[in-house]
Amino acid sequence: MAAISCVARQFTCAKLLFRTSTPWNFQRIAEYAKPTGGVGGLGAKKAGKGAGGKLGSVVQKIVLPVETDPVKLVNYVCGSNILKEGKDVELKPDSEYPDWLWSIRLGNPPALEDMDPNTLQYWRRLRKLSLRRQSKLMSLRKY
Repeated sequence: MAAISCVARQFTCAKLLFRTSTPWNFQRIAEYAKPTGGVGGLGAKKAGKGAGGKLGSVVQKIVLPVETDPVKLVNYVCGSNILKEGKDVELKPDSEYPDWLWSIRLGNPPALEDMDPNTLQYWRRLRKLSLRRQSKLMSLRKY
């Protein structure tokens, strides 16, 4: 009799542990907002009726016109205005910008051999390169 009650107790515990129920985050998934597209919904066009799926209406791509006026290209930052009203930012003379702006490195980062080992940037770059190398080696490994 004791063996039967022990088996029944184990079965009841197993039922409690492995019962089928909704996942704990099921309600949280349903509360999230639907994606709108664009920058905060700016410029989003809604598709016709019946085009929406589970995620809502489809956002169609907007083709922006390319600026060809050379005077405007030289004097303004074309495309900097994302609002319907207003105008693009006007460029200032070079003397109005800080000096460090003209000394920014625009090319590839320096090689590891060219860097000083006593700097934090050297060790970060060394770690990054070694992680990249190890990842490549692990991808070539056959299981």
